[in-house]
Amino acid sequence: MQYRLYAPEAIDCVIDLPASKSISNRALVINALSGSREIPDNLSDCDDTDVIVAALRDMPYEINIKAAGTAMRFTTALLSVTEGEEHVITGTDRMRHRPIEVLVNALRTLGADIEYVGEEGFPPLKVRGKRLEGGRLEIPGNVSSQYISALLMIGPRLTNGLTLHLTGDIISRPYIEMTICTMQEFGADVEWIDASTIRVKTGGYRERQFFIENDWSASSYWYEMAALMEIENGKLKIENSPSPQHPSPITQITLTGLMDGSRQGDSAIRYMFSVLGVKTAFATKEKLVPTNVTLKAQHCTLPRFDFDFINQPDLAQTLVVCTALMGIPFRFTGLQTLRIKETDRIAALKREMRKLGYVLDDSEEGVLSWDGTRCEPDAEPAIDTYEDHRMAMAFAPAAILFPGLIINNPEVVSKSYPRFWEDLRKAGYQTHPLTPPIKGGE
Repeated sequence: MQYRLYAPEAIDCVIDLPASKSISNRALVINALSGSREIPDNLSDCDDTDVIVAALRDMPYEINIKAAGTAMRFTTALLSVTEGEEHVITGTDRMRHRPIEVLVNALRTLGADIEYVGEEGFPPLKVRGKRLEGGRLEIPGNVSSQYISALLMIGPRLTNGLTLHLTGDIISRPYIEMTICTMQEFGADVEWIDASTIRVKTGGYRERQFFIENDWSASSYWYEMAALMEIENGKLKIENSPSPQHPSPITQITLTGLMDGSRQGDSAIRYMFSVLGVKTAFATKEKLVPTNVTLKAQHCTLPRFDFDFINQPDLAQTLVVCTALMGIPFRFTGLQTLRIKETDRIAALKREMRKLGYVLDDSEEGVLSWDGTRCEPDAEPAIDTYEDHRMAMAFAPAAILFPGLIINNPEVVSKSYPRFWEDLRKAGYQTHPLTPPIKGGE
C-alpha cells in the first residue's frame, strides 16, 4: 500500500492521542508478575502491546513477538522467571537479526535457562522458566535501556533481589526511570543507591488498578506539523506579512491526555520544539493529571540546532526531518542505538532525506548532522519506511512542503500509533491510496 499526501492550509483540530506504548508494556509485565489478571486502564492498542497481551493471555509454546523489540526483551526476562514453563520466543526476519546477547548473558548469569534456537546472539530463543537466585550483576550502561528495564522488572521475583551496576555511560536514562517509577507504583522496593547502581529488593509486587497516560512520543509528529505549517515556499509565513483583508490561516492543535511532569522521557519534546517556535499550553496547572495540551507556532529565528539525543533517541527522526525542512543546520549526537532499531535509522534517514534534497552526514559514530548542503530532490519523492513506524510518521508532515509526497507501506504505523492516518484525515490531510505501488528513488 502507498499513500499520496496533501496537507491542509492550516490545522485546527483536537487529537485523541494513543496511550503510551512504553508504559503499557512495562505495566503489563509488572502486572503479570504481581499475579493480577486485571488489565491496566487505557492500555495502548498498538501492535507492540497487542503481542504482549496475546502472549500473556494464551501462553502458547511458540510466542511470535513479530517486530516488537520491547516485547522481545521484556518477555524473555518474564519467561525466565515463570517457573515450570517452557517456550520458544521468535519474531520477524528483522527481529531475528536484532542482537539480544547482552540480555541473554545477563539472565544466564542470574541462573536463567535460555538457549539459542538459531544463530548465536539472536532470536529465536528457547526459555525454560525457573526460580532464580539473583544477586549482583554488572552490564554496560550504553546498551539498550530495554535490557536494563527487563532485568529490573524481574528483580522483586528473585530470591536475593537484584543489585544492577551499570558501567560506563548510561543512555536512555529516562526509560530506566520510567521502569523504576512503574515498579514502585506496584509496590516494589527499588532505588538508585549511587549514580550507576540500582538495588531491587526481593518481595514481589502487589496487585492494583493502574491508569496509563497518553503518549508524548506520538505528540512529536503534531509538534512537527505545527512548526512546518509556518513555512511557505521555504520562508516563514509570518515574514510574508498578510494583509488584514487576507490573513493567513491559523494553526492550532490540541492533544488529549498528556501530563505535565510526565514520567515519559519523550515529554522533553515540548522543550525541543519551544526553541523551534512551537509553544505548549496545558489546560490545567496541576502536575501528573491527564489534560489537554494546545500547540501554537510562533516566529523561529534559531540559526542552528545542536542536541544530544542520548535520553530521547526515538525523537531523532522527527527532529531530523523537521529541522532540515525549516532550513536550520543541526548536529544531533547520542544516536548510537539508532542503528539497531526496527531498521538502521541513520542510514534510512540519510537515504530518504536525499530524496527531498537534503544531504546528511554520519561520518562520526552516533552523530547525524546537516550543514545546509542540498541536492536535487526526486521529481516525485516516495518515502520508504523500512518496516519502521517512526519513518512513516516523521516524514508524513513533510507533505506540507512537498504536496503529493508518497509514503510507501504506511500501514507500519500500527506498531505504535494505529490511528495515525485517521487522525491526519481528521486534521484535514488528504491520504490518497495508490495502486500499483510507486517505488522510492535510489
